[in-house]
Amino acid sequence: MKCPFCGEIDNKVIDSRLSKDATVIRRRRECLICSRRFTTYEHIEEIPIMIIKKDGRREVFSREKVRTGIQKACEKRNISMHVIEEFIDDLERDLRETGEKEIASSTVGEKIMAKLHELDDVAYVRFASVYREFKDVNDFVDELKSLLSNH
Repeated sequence: MKCPFCGEIDNKVIDSRLSKDATVIRRRRECLICSRRFTTYEHIEEIPIMIIKKDGRREVFSREKVRTGIQKACEKRNISMHVIEEFIDDLERDLRETGEKEIASSTVGEKIMAKLHELDDVAYVRFASVYREFKDVNDFVDELKSLLSNH
């Protein structure tokens, strides 16, 4: 590791610590040439998850797009940002644990709907209306009937 002060690469690790979530290692280093100390962080290099869209296009999984969709569905509902962030963390972990490099957008959408169904029925119906592309009020009524019959 190159020293940020003198540019030499000879240094030693004097302390290593895991982050709270055990995904990052923080290392304190000391340069053997100038004796100054500096910190480095070691992260796992993750392979991006590719999402296969309905029309066949592929794009990189975007936490931001998922967050935006979920926030819109949960707007004016009693669901905290902390719950939404945990939900997105769990979703991304589930997608990574499949071991697949490409995942259909329908799989992602169904996972989101299943979780929203657990969290809040209104948020679930809002998300479903966009995800399933409801054409008219009858599509809403059908979804609500299904929802009510399962309770």
